[in-house]
Amino acid sequence: GNYRTQLWDKQSESFLPSTPGLGMHVEVKDPDGKVVLSRQYGSEGRFTFTSHTPGEHQICLHSNSTRMALFAGGKLRVHLDIQVGEHTNNYPEIAAKDKLTELQLRARQLLDQVEQIQKEQNYQRYREERFRMTSESTNQRVLWWSIAQTIILILTGIWQMRHLKSFFEAKKLV
Repeated sequence: GNYRTQLWDKQSESFLPSTPGLGMHVEVKDPDGKVVLSRQYGSEGRFTFTSHTPGEHQICLHSNSTRMALFAGGKLRVHLDIQVGEHTNNYPEIAAKDKLTELQLRARQLLDQVEQIQKEQNYQRYREERFRMTSESTNQRVLWWSIAQTIILILTGIWQMRHLKSFFEAKKLV
């Protein structure tokens, strides 16, 4: 992810293009709540992390020096650009670093795309498995609830018949 912060300037009534001295603390948590990344950066920067758990991740950006400025009526704008998967690779930089030919670079791009497709398929299988478990659990609960309702209905019917019979016997109508 790339981020850039801008602080509100009251004199010019606009956001300053850069905020010197402002720092950001970036914290990334995986779906299990484990901290994957926790680092201090400057007012603009780039952070990267590799996740080993599929699912929703939390990215928290904390400013280190805006408490007083915000309480005094200041505003802070944060521009955040998140790139996921093979889109994060800078292929011209990789080609220059590893001295790859155009064909080798294209082969690497295709391998990265195949790997990304495989990861997406694994994630979809995981989601399907979770959804299947949820559906089966819901189905089982509905079955037991309907059985309990049927038993309660039968018991209520038996109780009503006995109560009516004893009522009519007490009134000497039967």
